[in-house]
Amino acid sequence: MDFGLVLQTDPPASATVALMQRAEDLGFDYGWTFDSAVLWQEPFVIHSRILAETERLRVGPMVTNPVTRSVEITASTFATLNEMYGNRTVCGIGRGDSAQRVAGRRPTTLARLGEAISTIRELAEGREVSMEGTPVRLPWVKDGSLPVWMAAYGPKALALAGREADGFILQLADPYLTAWMVDAVRTAASDAGRDPQDVTVCVAAPAYVTADDSPEALAHAREECRWFGGMVGNHVADLVARYGRSGGAVPEALTAYIENRRGYDYAHHGRAGNPDTAFVPDAVVDRFCLLGPPSAQVEQLAELRGLGVDQFAMYAMHDARDATIEAYGAEVIPAMRG
Repeated sequence: MDFGLVLQTDPPASATVALMQRAEDLGFDYGWTFDSAVLWQEPFVIHSRILAETERLRVGPMVTNPVTRSVEITASTFATLNEMYGNRTVCGIGRGDSAQRVAGRRPTTLARLGEAISTIRELAEGREVSMEGTPVRLPWVKDGSLPVWMAAYGPKALALAGREADGFILQLADPYLTAWMVDAVRTAASDAGRDPQDVTVCVAAPAYVTADDSPEALAHAREECRWFGGMVGNHVADLVARYGRSGGAVPEALTAYIENRRGYDYAHHGRAGNPDTAFVPDAVVDRFCLLGPPSAQVEQLAELRGLGVDQFAMYAMHDARDATIEAYGAEVIPAMRG
């Protein structure tokens, strides 16, 4: 199993770069950042510095979208970074949540996302595409390689990821939902004539390492990670609006918990103490996140690996960020690779 570190690009950017350097030293394989230009600093500028200051870390957004930047700009950005640093980028992409909504726009359509996945990959790898009837190619790209991984939850999005994406990003760590969604993605891949095992599966969720599994330690960890249930709830609310809370299209294990959700202020997006996440019950925090001492986290990760998960990408937005990163490097990652 590979390991990734997911950070927000809060200033100073040098701190993000330094944390990614430390993550590489500790055995992490991927460095991911949020991509929401209003809420945080521009990620691709910082990605360039991360790549310059590391040797093997693969770097990308979790996740970008096809609307904030035009697809040829996104492709050219990745291709430039790859030319400079040796094909060490990954394009995580989705419909756009915070990046779109804080600017007064709705997330884009799956149709546009599907077109973007193919176009960005083709351009970044030096092949020609047709854009509104005009042939376009980046003539300076030589030996480019860009995996495109898609974030998804709902049936149509999961099917698109299986048909088109090189990887699938699932932003929660619940084993039941992971099994359901991985099966949906790999079934779609098989139906499209692809080898299902060619689709990399990345589970992304907060991890909070505690000294023990006492009720007090776990209660504090839950409060520090409750924001994640609120963030996922934005996507779940979209699914409920489309499919309803029951009926089989989406598991109730995903949709039921947002019943008491009452809106969301993106000023607190992805941050501990978010006041708009009180509706998230403890059980959902426990299911969606990895909380507890290293031994408990290794057990959870082993279960996810058994479900076909190739990478765990750790969100580190809480008061034990540095300690959790260090604990993963000292205990969790070695145990998973031992």
